[in-house]
Amino acid sequence: MRSPVIAALLCLICATVAPAAVADGAPKARDYRDRNFDYFVSGDPSAPRAAHTEFGLALMGGGGNPDAAYRFIAQRAGGGHIVILRAVGDDSFDPDDGNYGRSFMKEWGPVASAETIVFHNRQASSDPRVIAALKNADGIFLAGGDQSNYIRYWKGTPVQEALDAHVAANRPIGGSSAGLAVLGRYSYGALDGGSMESKVALADPFDQGVTLERDFLHFRFLEDVITDTHFSQRHRLGRLIAFLARLRAEDAGSRAGKLLGIGVDEKTALLIGADGVGRLAAGSPGSAWIVLPQKAAKSLTAGKPLSIADVRLVRLDGQGSIDLKTRRVQQPAADFAVSIEGGRLIGDSPAAAILTRDQPEPGEN
Repeated sequence: MRSPVIAALLCLICATVAPAAVADGAPKARDYRDRNFDYFVSGDPSAPRAAHTEFGLALMGGGGNPDAAYRFIAQRAGGGHIVILRAVGDDSFDPDDGNYGRSFMKEWGPVASAETIVFHNRQASSDPRVIAALKNADGIFLAGGDQSNYIRYWKGTPVQEALDAHVAANRPIGGSSAGLAVLGRYSYGALDGGSMESKVALADPFDQGVTLERDFLHFRFLEDVITDTHFSQRHRLGRLIAFLARLRAEDAGSRAGKLLGIGVDEKTALLIGADGVGRLAAGSPGSAWIVLPQKAAKSLTAGKPLSIADVRLVRLDGQGSIDLKTRRVQQPAADFAVSIEGGRLIGDSPAAAILTRDQPEPGEN
């Protein structure tokens, strides 16, 4: 038989502890490391989903955070649940690297939760926990790194299906650097482990390092698009022209005339809304570049330099926009044509500064 003192203590414990346990409900999500992926979380993933989301694509060039682009994702996600995807080849990932989850919660949100999933291999792309998080996402962000990991780990898996379904359901997605590189239907995969330079791609568009991916992700307004990153800073116009020449010749068929490239400068983002119109994120210091081949290459042969005429190049700054449905550009900062002969730019062109460089730069692909 309990003493009156013990009975009183038990009543006090029940009165103070039990209500908290009931209020909390299921155990809160916590960080953990798995053999196939790591998981880090801020906020409460079990909270109700956003009442309303909006379609949106945030194309970020890398090299810095354009805050307005992340706010674009959070707002169009209705302040709901954000899932951040990364990929590394080992378990050395530092959860504080980038602090995207924390920033979505405190700077770019508020949002209900921010979950970071770091893939170590392809097996993670079939894990029910990963797929459940993606299906519950109101907004998704693909971080930088190595896009070859994204392609190897995700293509042909439930993750690829979940990403396509997410955007089809009018929920926002964005990618920076390697995350931007895979957003178009076509992408430069960097599958050889290197980072293709413009001078190499122009000298031989069939170089073994020109690894082009077809039919990966399928997002509205990017059906005929290949993207490129760190565009002006790493002088990537030449390689993007070579990629487009290859794709036009090999894959496009009746859609050849609709192919275009989108290059985005560092610390800059092109934001595309449900109307298909793309504009630079507020505060972007760089430009977005629209590359539109007007005809097939004159010379496109393995082992030989590229020759192609009249490639239209449009530069967008904060005043301009592009309608991805019609390709119509409003208020471009520049709009001109460039031609390549024998792998070299013909004439004196404003494109020269973003076409060539003296030495390669280290970094992402």
